Amino acid sequence: MTHQLQQGMIAPTFRTVDHCGNPISFENYRGRKVLLAFMRFSACALCNLRVHQFINRYPDWQRQGMDVIAFFESPEANMRTYVGTQNAPFPLVNDPKARLYDLYGVETSEEKVRMTMADAHTKMFVEEAAAAGFPLTPEEGSNFNRIPADFLIDESGIVRVAHYSHIITDHLPLVEIDSFASGE
Repeated sequence: MTHQLQQGMIAPTFRTVDHCGNPISFENYRGRKVLLAFMRFSACALCNLRVHQFINRYPDWQRQGMDVIAFFESPEANMRTYVGTQNAPFPLVNDPKARLYDLYGVETSEEKVRMTMADAHTKMFVEEAAAAGFPLTPEEGSNFNRIPADFLIDESGIVRVAHYSHIITDHLPLVEIDSFASGE
């Protein structure tokens, strides 16, 4: 089991590049609020739906002083083929070796995947993703058992919310992210 972050902890810093090769230094985000969203893999229908939802809210979040960085445990080529086609206005980071996932304590769990498949609401989420143009698509070499996590980091780099999903469809509610972005 990896070490999970807690509210009030200092968010671990990192340097990486996004799927287009642009450098990202987490230190450069000091002074702004940040949503770090650790997704599953770049072809994940539910993750693509989540990115789509973020894209729709991003202009408001930007005006309110919040940035977004989304991570995927996928190789760069898969990023371009799947989630990268959405042309997100925020960085999409491929982390196929899960280095940053480990840094933030994001887990892998066969049990939680089984719980997701057994959950009565999962079919509704899959249908919503398909209706938005994101069908269930396997991704060769992906970590099917990765469980998402979301982190809200304040302007000083302090973790204000660490949301480790209980099942794949369990995300930090968008209204909670909206409240954080607006300073409520």
